[in-house]
Amino acid sequence: MRVFVTGATGFIGSAVVRELLGAGHHVVGLARSDKSAEALAAAGVEVHRGNLHDLDSLTAGAEASEGVIHTAFNTDFNNFDETTNFIDTAEADRRAIETLGEALAGTNRPLVVTSGTALLRPGRLAMEEDPLDSQSFAALRIPSEETALSFAQRGMRVSVVRPPLSVHGQGDHGFIPALIHLAKTNGVSAYLGNGSNRWSAVHLLDLSHLFRLALEKAPAGARLHGVGEEGIPFKDIANVIGQRLEVPVKAISPEKADEHFGFLAAMAQMDNPVSSTRTQEQLGWCPVQPGLIADIAQNYFTNE
Repeated sequence: MRVFVTGATGFIGSAVVRELLGAGHHVVGLARSDKSAEALAAAGVEVHRGNLHDLDSLTAGAEASEGVIHTAFNTDFNNFDETTNFIDTAEADRRAIETLGEALAGTNRPLVVTSGTALLRPGRLAMEEDPLDSQSFAALRIPSEETALSFAQRGMRVSVVRPPLSVHGQGDHGFIPALIHLAKTNGVSAYLGNGSNRWSAVHLLDLSHLFRLALEKAPAGARLHGVGEEGIPFKDIANVIGQRLEVPVKAISPEKADEHFGFLAAMAQMDNPVSSTRTQEQLGWCPVQPGLIADIAQNYFTNE
């Protein structure tokens, strides 16, 4: 299958590309820079120049494909707490999804869109069909998922993959490295309250396999949870970071979350246990890679 991939050089996207190539698909990657184009070409990927704001380039890439996987999302963690920046980024994502959907409408081709489990109601085990939480800190991304799924009735096989709060593995530059950096900087690995709030997690290689399965056989309108572990207590994450850095592990009050965690405060407080039982049954997906705690302990401190 000729597959157009946005975000093809990103953390998740590059793993999806490798998974697709390994399964014999022909991959066309969206490249917004010469550096990205060179990396894609070196990996054996056909280069398609453009970006999420160049809607004509998205249309052309989608129309020339037999399927599309959308992993691009321009998150800048340095500006994550700037509301205006996130509003603009979320709207650009929605417009990109709308453009890809319009290009594929009526073709019965697959479109796989990346969402996130942070959009689900916290505090209880979330299932695939649960309603999205308009009070979520990431609620600005809800229109993207709704836009994608609206195309299920327009003659295309659209599905949504929701990665968990932690997607871990080689090349991770997300929340776990940020927590490690905070622990180094502050000399303490912290958790809030009793640390019982839970993060769901998945290994990057398991997640990339799910994206391929979604492309190949997910039914129209499928909501898929890319979750390998349902809920890991945040205290366990803080403990393994503290042990490896040899710094104290300390409970802090929720009132001091912003002071200690900065832009990570909302995530550090989040209780986001998520089930992927239905996803696994529906697509025959079975996560097999190491879990989050083992991966942190073994692979996140190689330069220490």
